[in-house]
Amino acid sequence: MTTPEAEQGGGGAGEERVTPEGDAARAEGGEDRPEGGAAHTEGGAARPEARLERAVRAAEQALIEYEIAVETFRVEIENFSRLHEQKLGPLYGRLEELDARILEARAARSGDPEDRRRAEEARARLAPIPGVEELLHGWMDDSGLFPEAVAMLTDQAVRPPQRVRPSEEARKLYRELARKAHPDLAQEEKERERREEFITRVNAAYARGDEAELRELAEEWAKGPELKRGPSRAEELYARLEWLAQRKELLALLAKELEESAIGHMLQLAPDDPDGLLDEIGQQLLTQVTERERELAALLAEG
Repeated sequence: MTTPEAEQGGGGAGEERVTPEGDAARAEGGEDRPEGGAAHTEGGAARPEARLERAVRAAEQALIEYEIAVETFRVEIENFSRLHEQKLGPLYGRLEELDARILEARAARSGDPEDRRRAEEARARLAPIPGVEELLHGWMDDSGLFPEAVAMLTDQAVRPPQRVRPSEEARKLYRELARKAHPDLAQEEKERERREEFITRVNAAYARGDEAELRELAEEWAKGPELKRGPSRAEELYARLEWLAQRKELLALLAKELEESAIGHMLQLAPDDPDGLLDEIGQQLLTQVTERERELAALLAEG
């Protein structure tokens, strides 16, 4: 697992940004001549838009790579969060229950109003919202539908959440499709809409780790229409670069939120062995549960 910034090596669309002033200054100095003579007009003079076109292409590809990195990290966090809740949720719940009972036992012994207040607050955090379960006929509480209710409504057996971790081949297919079919490569609105609809399906298949569907989508894209980019005027290219830079900034904010989230931070502690990290935390929680149980038993015995 790598974070978006690490996978990008600190780069991205923002670093490819070209300003009109900087471009004009470098053009006067004769820097970055068009490659292979493809950007020359009759008489050998370089087109003014040639360097901008190359900058736009580079910025587009950098942005796509960054989006792929962010989406990959988001899927990893989502999967790890699901597994974290499945493995450690019951242990956290047991600890909270023991903490509440310990505070209640202390309050019963001391009779101190402050101790009673702490005990009541701890118990209130565990109590469901009054009336919710009765209102919904036992189908759910403030945490959501009970598994049995979900199973009854969907005709499915009660089972733990499925663990999803895309394979290396699925990751490869996803990256290739994202690079080829990304909506930002479209120059016409109709083509952009087609790409957005297609990428939505690609993202959904990748989130499920469905390698077979990703292969089918790759074949579908290979058979579909591919519009060629036409020449753009300088002002359109400048606007395009500005939009790409803004998009990169938004993605950077999203990546930062993911990395600074509780699950994101935990995942970064053991990127190569997240399962081992969960096992280690689970052992620590079991130790805490044992300590709380002993403390509660001692308080009840003294009372």
